Amino acid sequence: MVQKSRLIGIAFISALLLTACGEEKKEAETQQSTNTTATTEAAPATNTTETAPATTEAAAPAAAPESGGKLNVYNWSDYIAEDTKANFEKETGIAVQYDVYDSNEMLEAKLMAGGTGYDLVHPSGAFLARQIIAGIYQPIDPAKIPNYKNLDPKILEILAAFDPGNKYAVPWFWGTTGIGYNVAEINKRMPDAPVNSLDIIFKPELAQKFADCGITMLDAPQEVLQIALHYLGKDPYTASADDYAAAEKLLLGVRPYIKYFHSSSYINDIAAGSICLTLGWSGDFSLAAARAEEAKNGVEIAYSIPKEGTMIWMDTMAIPADAANVENAYKWINYNLDPKVAAANANYVAYGSPVAAAMPLIDKALLDDPNIYPPEDVRARLFPDKIATPEIERLRTRTWTKIKTGQ
Repeated sequence: MVQKSRLIGIAFISALLLTACGEEKKEAETQQSTNTTATTEAAPATNTTETAPATTEAAAPAAAPESGGKLNVYNWSDYIAEDTKANFEKETGIAVQYDVYDSNEMLEAKLMAGGTGYDLVHPSGAFLARQIIAGIYQPIDPAKIPNYKNLDPKILEILAAFDPGNKYAVPWFWGTTGIGYNVAEINKRMPDAPVNSLDIIFKPELAQKFADCGITMLDAPQEVLQIALHYLGKDPYTASADDYAAAEKLLLGVRPYIKYFHSSSYINDIAAGSICLTLGWSGDFSLAAARAEEAKNGVEIAYSIPKEGTMIWMDTMAIPADAANVENAYKWINYNLDPKVAAANANYVAYGSPVAAAMPLIDKALLDDPNIYPPEDVRARLFPDKIATPEIERLRTRTWTKIKTGQ
């Protein structure tokens, strides 16, 4: 199993290398004003006849006469251009109910319970693989997606590690998990701070220097624990209880300095200057920087891929087996694979796009950013997620609970 995981990792990185060389080329409380936002605790609303997606702000506009009906989408927060939903509705007449979540665990809990009312969801790699095995999704028919041809074949090869034959999912975005920080606040406390190393968060003697300005971590056990294991020089895919005990000891050592664990709140908080150091997702810090700039608050935000290496991940689009509006889900997928739409999405979220045809339309500053499209030497230190056994999942859950509670 170890040898196989290494081969997958090597193939993963090699594929990304080929992609990058061949083409020059995402928990938040705030979603686009045109989108309907669901809180992290919100469950789909239920009436006497059916289960429908939850809302917390405004319901999707009623479909106009002779319109295309409706579509219920469940995606990560802050993970689509601000006008994509409205433009799709205008073009198709389909009323979109757009709800958000901020962890794969939240999505999986709803999917496994069944009857979510959603027509399209956005699972990540290893979670997708496990959910496919559980029969959560219906097969994808590329013939119903004319823009499928715009996808990068190398990205599809990478996705095949979780979805053999690309039968159940379509790539959405990919990125890395690393260190986001408030430049001025970090420099004020430690001018020579190792902002390109996980030491800054994982070593107590360093973390304590920044506790007063606020340190946070993703509430994503599969990612944080694998990154911690890799940092310790251990196999991130290990099933060893002793290895997980070592990761637990490492993280408990800095637990007193962690303000909170959340997978989206940090975007607005670091943009506002409420926190200064975060283990989070690459594109979120570009989004936070843009918000800080809009607010003209003087907060400068930067992101680093840890020199020790970190996780590279991929999010997808998939149609639940019990989806009610399947044809409209296909229209949504196809619309977002249009080069102009894909580029607009990529320019907003600042993650790696899987749509090869969109590359000429993506901002050059993003294409040239090594933290978004990493160079060869950096990619060599990245590792992909991998489907975990039930035993490993239980081990992760127990370990994470201890870390979060500090006990």
